[in-house]
Amino acid sequence: MKILVIVTHPKMEESLINKRWVEELKKFPEKYTVHQLYESYPDENIDVKKEQELIEAYDKIIFQFPFYWFSSPPLLKKWLDEVLLHGWAYGSKSGFKVGGKKIALAISVGVDDGDYSAEGKYKYTMIELLRPFELTFEYIKADYKDPFVYYGMEHNPSPEWIEKSVPQYLDFIDDL
Repeated sequence: MKILVIVTHPKMEESLINKRWVEELKKFPEKYTVHQLYESYPDENIDVKKEQELIEAYDKIIFQFPFYWFSSPPLLKKWLDEVLLHGWAYGSKSGFKVGGKKIALAISVGVDDGDYSAEGKYKYTMIELLRPFELTFEYIKADYKDPFVYYGMEHNPSPEWIEKSVPQYLDFIDDL
């Protein structure tokens, strides 16, 4: 079954790595469906029914985004708030429409991974900072998996560094 990749990047045209990941995913339309939120909703008016139907059609879903202010870009938060509704995603009469689906995050990070540790600049690991996502997906009974995180884009935006990430990312998705 194909994998849905929901990409949330507010400035995709300026992106180095997220744009490259999307380019690679689009080479394999038989394997991946790429859904770009900022492209689909430039006015940020989310078609909730359409999004719910899209989610229902896939068993494996990746949320791809750059790490912004220790979280996701704002449209992904809005998407979570508006799409994962009571009565559809959770609640005693919801049927838990996302329940059992494998969900993972794929995140690009500007700084090095050492900055995300108890001893590092930001005092917390990436896993700790992503707990709200983990709890959200567990709450709706999805099968949340550990994230794919690619660090160092701010300090090493070389084409070689970016290309190194591509097979790692694809392997991560395929192994989900």
